[in-house]
Amino acid sequence: MDMDLEQKAIMRLREAADTSERFYKAPLIVTTSGGKDRSVCVALAEKAGIDFEVMHNHTTVDAPETVYFIRREFKRLEEKGVKCTVNYPHYKGERVTMWSLIPQKLMPPTRLVRYCCSILKERGGQGRYITTGVRWAESAARKKNRGIFENGHSNPEKRVILNNDNDDRRRLFETCMRQHKAVCNPIIDWSDADVWDYIESEKIPVNPLYGCGFSRVGCVGCPMAGTQGRQKEFSRYPKYQDAYIRAFDKMLEERKRRGKMQGTWRAGTTGRDIFHWWMEDGVLPGQMEFDDLLLEEDEEW
Repeated sequence: MDMDLEQKAIMRLREAADTSERFYKAPLIVTTSGGKDRSVCVALAEKAGIDFEVMHNHTTVDAPETVYFIRREFKRLEEKGVKCTVNYPHYKGERVTMWSLIPQKLMPPTRLVRYCCSILKERGGQGRYITTGVRWAESAARKKNRGIFENGHSNPEKRVILNNDNDDRRRLFETCMRQHKAVCNPIIDWSDADVWDYIESEKIPVNPLYGCGFSRVGCVGCPMAGTQGRQKEFSRYPKYQDAYIRAFDKMLEERKRRGKMQGTWRAGTTGRDIFHWWMEDGVLPGQMEFDDLLLEEDEEW
């Protein structure tokens, strides 16, 4: 791996840490989800010698191995004096889980409508400077829409992205910091190979799921994992499949209570039917096109 990448990432973290102290009067927050990219960011923050905290958003659908890995890492970091925080998800002022969120939203999370991400994964760190493990190599969308430094505006069109030393953009970025959380993506220009090379060379502890044939670590059942990836997850964690089916049953009960069964999932549909539709291994007869379902439920989010 090119060691210049390491030095650039460390410089970015030091700049973000300094800015965090100046603007927010608080240490930089390094977020961790249990994935390899976040583990690299934590290791780089340690190597940078900055004052930082670590934050994890408990999604309620993380794999058991991920939960145990986060606990071990937090214990290791806390023994070094690093403050570690676990955020538990809330929605409409109350604690939620994936299983209670699905009935409220009246539909399963999908690739097009990932309400679960915004509620279970991406909250926390408001009014602070945070880091993520976002990388351009992950997708064309991230290459187009993400940068080294960003203000955390929820509307991508209003996000200020800073990839160089342009003074005008920097002033705008710092102005927006006062209204939104700020984000640093220190390894945004790293490839997958760069990440794994660094993990190996620095002996960085990573989630054991990577050693079990998993190429990604995320929420169990995430639609972004694709059908085969999700099938592999549910084969390993059948109780999660059962939990989704129970949540879909409750979702159908709520749809019936609200009079929303006409034209979408008809009477007699079960949570198991919804699960098979969701897994894209068969479409329920007579079901609306998915675009129509999105339009019908648009007022729900």
